[in-house]
Amino acid sequence: MPDATYPYTRLMTQTPVGRRERKKAATRQAIADAALRLFLEHGYDRVSLRDIADAADVSTTTLFKHFSGKEALVFDQEQDNEAQLIAVVRGRAAGRDMVEALREHLLGAYLPIAGHPQAAEFVALVDTTPALRSYAERMWTRHTDSLSAAIAEECGVDHDDLACVTLARFVLEIPALVRGRPDPRAAIEAIFDILAQGWAPPDGVR
Repeated sequence: MPDATYPYTRLMTQTPVGRRERKKAATRQAIADAALRLFLEHGYDRVSLRDIADAADVSTTTLFKHFSGKEALVFDQEQDNEAQLIAVVRGRAAGRDMVEALREHLLGAYLPIAGHPQAAEFVALVDTTPALRSYAERMWTRHTDSLSAAIAEECGVDHDDLACVTLARFVLEIPALVRGRPDPRAAIEAIFDILAQGWAPPDGVR
């Protein structure tokens, strides 16, 4: 099952450019923030879309202009995160190693989230809500497909190339592997070292 920390980076926000875009983003963020607050306070299943719209001071029609459904309110940064992953692969500098580019991106994206004061509550919300776990799993699969396709295109191979799918899958699994480790940065670095250099048995093991 996927980990509820990445690519679900709704705990971080970016300021868009342009007045109209900022206004739309502010409305979207207000709705998402109201939803998360209500979900954490009352539980996901006990909160209705009307409750969320009222808390954000918008109509349900406005809510549906920004979100496709209730689950999407929790994972409101899904499309942005997918686009960022693909951009890392396709937009890296000439000669830049793909694994190293993904390493740098994940360190920059995950570490601030891991230290966010609401991170534990957010993870618990997803972990204890079957509908959210199911949505997260489907979303995680879509990210694997899109990321592996981007990697394959950069390598000039078929989209279902096993090596590319494997790299994408493990990159997206890293937060789950790192979760609970005392030093997340060191853990992420160690995992990327394995991806870049190959697995070797721990010191002293033959």
